[in-house]
Amino acid sequence: MDFEGEITDPIHRSIRFTGAERDIIDSPVFQRLRRIRQLAGAHLVYPSAQHSRFEHSLGAMHVAGLAGESLLAKGHIDNADVVQELRLAALLHDIGHGPFSHLFEEVLETKTSTSHEEIGRRIIAKSEIADALAKNGYSADHIAGLSFGQSKTGFLNEIISGGLSADIMDYLPRDAYFTGAEYGKVDYYRLVSSFEVAKGRLAIDRSALNSLESMLISRYEMFKAVYFHKTVRSAEVMLLQSMIAGDDELGLSDTSLDNYLSLTDEATLERLCTLQGIAGRLARDYRDRRLLKCVYERFLHKRERNKRMDRKALSKMEEEIAQTAGVDRSLVFADASRASSMPLTPSKQEMSFVLVADKTGVQEVPVSDIPLVDSISGFFDMLRIYTTAESRQKVERSVKKVLGEKETLGIGAGRHGR
Repeated sequence: MDFEGEITDPIHRSIRFTGAERDIIDSPVFQRLRRIRQLAGAHLVYPSAQHSRFEHSLGAMHVAGLAGESLLAKGHIDNADVVQELRLAALLHDIGHGPFSHLFEEVLETKTSTSHEEIGRRIIAKSEIADALAKNGYSADHIAGLSFGQSKTGFLNEIISGGLSADIMDYLPRDAYFTGAEYGKVDYYRLVSSFEVAKGRLAIDRSALNSLESMLISRYEMFKAVYFHKTVRSAEVMLLQSMIAGDDELGLSDTSLDNYLSLTDEATLERLCTLQGIAGRLARDYRDRRLLKCVYERFLHKRERNKRMDRKALSKMEEEIAQTAGVDRSLVFADASRASSMPLTPSKQEMSFVLVADKTGVQEVPVSDIPLVDSISGFFDMLRIYTTAESRQKVERSVKKVLGEKETLGIGAGRHGR
């Protein structure tokens, strides 16, 4: 490949880029990702977590290139141009994210039927990104399909998203580095160098199973320590509820490209802070780090989950707690967060097996056969009740009366897209 320059990066040391990649990186549409933090409100708990979707996208491109080069050298890819397509697809896989990343997707799910992937496809096909791709001889529709798991070549999709993807191999060490957490160590060089292709799917050499196990455990620990941290989620609940409450006035869920591409973290927060009522109050408290207090939390693993709670059930819970506490209904927030313990495949199914190659051939190894990984497989759910500092004691007493110590409390309405 003809590289035209390089970027210094704290995770990968040096990220080289081609002319086609430079044209995309330099476009205003892609530069917008500098203004969307990778971890939404986590910087209010981990002050150095200021990194953005911009550098993550560069890192994912780098790892996808390493994976493509490994498969090219082994003959699984027969054209070096496919490696460039993989890099472009990874570079653009997050182009459709709105302000505050996955949080805004929860707003879209509440207000519309559109996902950030669908918006990403439109951005690639209908913005200056399409022109940059065409200028360099690439089809916008083809790159968009590969970016969002719709390539006809299954193993290429797996390089972009899933348990062996460039996405996870960049965001885990990057998030760990910038939060200061010690869980995100990933030996991605070992993993990508072991890549094989079997049955049209991505496989790894058996000798790399320990590296895969370590990465999956790291991801699980990062969810517990960072992504599902109670104070991180407090900030996210405030942003989420502010955006939902302020949507009618600000038109945040208007997914026309002109409007959508104007939405970045700080621009959206500034607009929210000008509002009256609960939307403005929550936004201003978030800005000034007057965060909601967690007065109850309950973690459930798949083996003890009873039933899922939808928004209607959570709203009923909020009303009952507020009434019992004698506080305004707007001061109580029930949050049910859910995540798959295993990464999701390109088809959005939980990773249940890995293809393993050795001298005897290729076999499907269930996740349950990988030591330690079986113990964390499935979904984990977290129910939390938040309120303001002023109402903390009243709501805490009320929660004990309303919820008590119910061991069969079903949770899991919200979701985290990682």
